[in-house]
Order: sequence, then structure tokens, then C-alpha cells
Amino acid sequence: MTWRVLALDAALGRCSAAIVAGPAVVAQRTEDTTRGHAALLPVMARAVLDEAPCTLDFVAVTVGPGSFTGIRAGLALAHGIASGLGVPVIGVTVGEALSLSLARRPGRVLWAVTDSRRGRVFLETGDTVAAHELLSLPAPTGPVAVAGDSAIAVAARLAARDFDVLLTDAFLPTSLGIALAAVERFAGRMPARAAQPLYVDPPEAKLPAGGLRPPPAP
Repeated sequence: MTWRVLALDAALGRCSAAIVAGPAVVAQRTEDTTRGHAALLPVMARAVLDEAPCTLDFVAVTVGPGSFTGIRAGLALAHGIASGLGVPVIGVTVGEALSLSLARRPGRVLWAVTDSRRGRVFLETGDTVAAHELLSLPAPTGPVAVAGDSAIAVAARLAARDFDVLLTDAFLPTSLGIALAAVERFAGRMPARAAQPLYVDPPEAKLPAGGLRPPPAP
């Protein structure tokens, strides 16, 4: 069966929307940027839907880890489009999308590492996601392959400690990787995951100590 997917991504330093049919990307808009995802993504989505009109099976979207604002923008748009079309939303992590875009790595565990912008990285491996200081990364238990926007820095640190590490060329999720991971989840070949934000750190915004202001008097 050929799946028809709208793949959206705004989790990291790239904003993208694409129509993926089977193994082929039939329409795509991409811009490498760390800002403006909420404004760019709807325009890109409309462009690819107009360019390659089709009946979608579902909408795929990256859920994190990554930019707090970008993740929310991507998910909000995905849910809005899916609701209007009456199709499901399938969330995939950055690591899952990176993994499906790479060739097989026999004997190596994939480390998907993304910049937390706090001198740390988010490390996703298997079903586990955690934040680590770049200067104190955990020790791998065997050979690893490293992907993600912090892959170069992490691979260098591991190599300096004489670990068996392979630096891949997958630094950001691709539309095809997102779609392929979503198909695996939709078909039940990957564990279920709610299409909700994957936040590793709590949001920086906090309520005032005295709580929110009461509503204005009528």
C-alpha cells in the first residue's frame, strides 16, 4: 500500500513541509532557519498541498526534542490540518526521523543528539531522552553512530575518550525520514506515541509568585 503523508517539521533549525507518497517526496518546501517557524510552516504546508493535491492518509509531525516554540507551532498546524481533513496526526521524535533516514548500522546504537542551547545536549537513544552536559556525556556501552545537530561536537568528545563512534551525515530530520517513521508507527511496527510535545526540560516561563491576576470585575 502506498501511504500519502503530509510531513511537517519545525523542531530544530529547519522548517519544512512535504507531501510524501510511498518512498518518494512529491512536493517539498524547506528553509534552514532558527526563527519564524510559526509564520513559515503554514505557508509551506499550503504550497505543497496545492502543488501535489491528494487524499492524505495522515499528517506526520516531529514532536521533539527541540525548540519549545517550533514544536508547538508544528503540532498546532498538524492537528489543525488533520482535523479539517478528518485524518490522524502521527507524532515522531527527532531521533526516530533521523534513524529512518539513515542506512543500516549493524552493531551500532544510534545516538540522536540535539542542542539544548544551554551548554547541554538532548540525547535520544532507543526510547530514552535525557539532557546531558556536553563536557560530561555518559559512556557508551558499545559502538555508537551519532546523528543530530550536535553530532559533530558529541562525536569529537566521544572519540577523544577513545570510544568507538561513527559520525553520520544526518544532522537534521528529513521529510522522508519523518514520513517513514510515521508509517512505521501508524502500521503498529513502532510503539504508540501521543502526538504531543516531547519536552525534556520544563518551560522557562513561570507563573508569578502571587498567581495569576483575577478576572476583571464585570
